[in-house]
Amino acid sequence: MIDLYTAGTPNGHKASIALEELGLPYELKLLDLAKNEQKSPEFLAINPNGRIPAIVDHDEDDFAVFESGAILIYLAEKTGRLMPTDRKGRSRVIQWLMFQMGGVGPMMGQANVFYRYFPEKIPPVIDRFQGECKRLFRVLDGHLKDHEYLAGDYSIADIANWAWVRTHRWSGIEIDDLPHLKRWRDAIRARPAVQRGIERPPSKIDLTRDGEDKAAQFSQEARGMVEMGQSKDAAPPAR
Repeated sequence: MIDLYTAGTPNGHKASIALEELGLPYELKLLDLAKNEQKSPEFLAINPNGRIPAIVDHDEDDFAVFESGAILIYLAEKTGRLMPTDRKGRSRVIQWLMFQMGGVGPMMGQANVFYRYFPEKIPPVIDRFQGECKRLFRVLDGHLKDHEYLAGDYSIADIANWAWVRTHRWSGIEIDDLPHLKRWRDAIRARPAVQRGIERPPSKIDLTRDGEDKAAQFSQEARGMVEMGQSKDAAPPAR
């Protein structure tokens, strides 16, 4: 049995989608990020960085794994699925996984902060991060023009990138001019395991849309975490 410490975010859904695709038994351990539960001593013993997701594999002497990309690799290697075992095939998957870890995720995360959460709107900063996101999406679109999936067969690379790309509207980015990316997004969205994975747990709002009332409320709540930052002197949020 695997314990999955998570929340309804793109990084969290990367792990739950992979677990669902692999059919591994797991138990959800939900953390309330607004209450800073990811900074509790109990969770920091599992992930010193205080971020979700993390897993504890009780079938492997309670082995803990943190960082979403590391979790995906661990689960793929544990099962022998969602990543080839030959050196070149494995490398192709990891290259596109690192593309998400080092590019798509961080850039979309910063776009979200400045487009949605930051109290002051700074157009050049928003343009910078949205522009870089769109550039990365064009890279994906160009590659997917000649490939059904990112690295041969469907793999953890697709799971990682898809979990973020599906939320493009929340970052203020449209992909109507990227037909191959749209085709790939829709094909993965149709997979039953993916549909289950994004509901474990569901996001507090629909990150694939740009609804007004709920979006504004969610942004206000997230703004408190952004403004508090990582200062040790900052008061913890009310519980």
